[in-house]
Order: sequence, then C-alpha cells, then structure tokens
Amino acid sequence: MRRKASLVLLAFAVFFTALAPLLRWYAFPRLAKIPAGQYQDMVLEAKPATLIDYGTMKAKRVPKVTIVQTLKGNVAESDRIEQTAGRDVVVWDALSYVAGPDGKMVSEIPERYIFDAHSQEPVHATGEMVDGDRVRREGIEYKWPFLTEPRDYTYFDAQTRTSAPIHYKGTRTFRGLEVYYFEQTIPWTKVRLPKKMPVKGITPESVEKMGTTRWYSTKRMFWVEPVTGAPVNGQEIHKEELRGGDLLPGGGKVTAFAGHVKMRDDYVDSTVALVTSQRTLVLLLTGYLPWGFLVVGAALLALGLHLEARSRRPGAGVPDDETPRPDPRPTPA
Repeated sequence: MRRKASLVLLAFAVFFTALAPLLRWYAFPRLAKIPAGQYQDMVLEAKPATLIDYGTMKAKRVPKVTIVQTLKGNVAESDRIEQTAGRDVVVWDALSYVAGPDGKMVSEIPERYIFDAHSQEPVHATGEMVDGDRVRREGIEYKWPFLTEPRDYTYFDAQTRTSAPIHYKGTRTFRGLEVYYFEQTIPWTKVRLPKKMPVKGITPESVEKMGTTRWYSTKRMFWVEPVTGAPVNGQEIHKEELRGGDLLPGGGKVTAFAGHVKMRDDYVDSTVALVTSQRTLVLLLTGYLPWGFLVVGAALLALGLHLEARSRRPGAGVPDDETPRPDPRPTPA
C-alpha cells in the first residue's frame, strides 16, 4: 500500500517540477500580452510655460499648457494585420492634443503605432504613421517590454520621426514601487510643422514658403516598473522654436513652446494603482507559481522517497491493519 502511494507521489512530483519551467518559459511568453482593445488617456501639464502669440509672433509667459494623450486600440486593424503578420498585433491610434491656458488648441498630432502584443517590438504595416506621414519605427514607444532589463533601449521620437537610445540611469523607488529610470535627450533638430495649425488660414505649406522653420529639443524622462514594462511617471523638458523667414520680425527666432511637462498627480496615482495590480498577475506567471510548483514538487518527491524507503524495510510487506495469524495446519511429528 505504501509503495503504491509513493509511486503516486513521485508521479505528482515529476508533474509539478516539469510544470514550473513550462509555465515560466512556455506559457508566460504566450499569455502575457497587451489587449488589442485597450483604451487609456493621460493628462500632462507644464506650469508655467512659454507659448507663442501668433498675433504678435512673440513668446509670452502663460500659467499652464495642457497635453492630453489618448491611446485607443483599433481591433479591426489588429485583426486585419494579424492575418498576414502571423502573430498577435496591437494597433494603437494615438492623439497628442496640446491646449493653451484658454483651452484652445495649440497643436494636434495623431499617430498610428503598430507593435507585437507580447514583445512590444514594432510591426511594420500599412497605416503606420505620425501626423499623416508614413514612418518606419525602430525600437519602442510608450511602453517597455514585459520584464524590462536594466539597460539602454531604442526609443522612437514622434517629432523627429527617428529612433535614438534611451539610457538606463539606475533603479529608484517611486510611490512604493521599485522602478528603472530612463533618460533620452534629443538635441535641437529641424522638424515638420503640424498639419493642423492653431490659426485659421495658416498652413504648414504657407509657413514654409515664407522660409520659417520649426526646431525642437527635449529631455525625456521615464520611471518604468520593470515587471510590467509600464511607465508609472513621465516628464519632458520640452522646447520648440520658429526660426528665420519673413514670418518673424528681423528673421530671427522665437520660442513656440517651452516648459517642464509633468503627468498630473491624479493620473500618476491611477497609473500606479493599475500597474501594481497588473504586476501581481505577471509575477504569478513568472515567479510565484513556478517557484511554488518547484517547492510542491520537491516536497512530494521527499515524501514519496520516504514512503518508498519505509516500504522496503523488513516486515514492511505486512499490512498495517492486519496481524499475522497462526498457520492452522498441524505441525508434523
């Protein structure tokens, strides 16, 4: 009886021990993914900021500039691209809307970001764009991969339409979470004017004909929770200038927008709460369950070997619930 029990325990020990690496290295890469229909928004503010007055073409100090970023999963486009891509794909239709202190639009730039649902690597397909211009992204944007590593990554900059390293600067604690801190600095670069201008009758083409160009520089900072790869905080020290041409008095330059852009506190709080809950789910697949199964497997193995050893002791063949009975046959004389 003990031997049968030991064999059953040994079988379960093998099962749980084999299940641990299977869960971590096979199930997790397939189960952990960004949902195709995800929607999220984020409000950032620069308080105070410098903003151009298009009436006078001079920069002025304003109390606040607000940036609203929305990411909306396009399920229909994801399904269409998956048919030829052969993998799970997410399509985010993003919009960055900048409003002045009076609530009026300063700029509005749409994006379509297409990426692998599991690894967050870009997927190149028809429709990938920034402000209507076709792009071919390299590296990540908005989100780091699951189980982010403490190293530099390549990050796509929508303003310049180019990718550049974003540097790992160390591990920090943010709102009780251990996070990786990253920085990227984009030097002054000539960039395109937004297709939707804030002044009626002014278009990017008309500005360019006057010889005026737009230049941009930023220092980008992210605090990334490494298990989920989700930024829990983001900031930019952002600068834009219009330079030269007949549009500016004397053909000089003027600040179009400058400010230290930060996530609004209520959005930081909600992001930290969401990431904390998602972090637990990822840790279940990558740590808690695999290690738990290994411990269970080891315990079952030890118990099975113990029972097997007991079953091999002298007298172990006698059932526990039976007492040896005398032989009823007479003893020969």
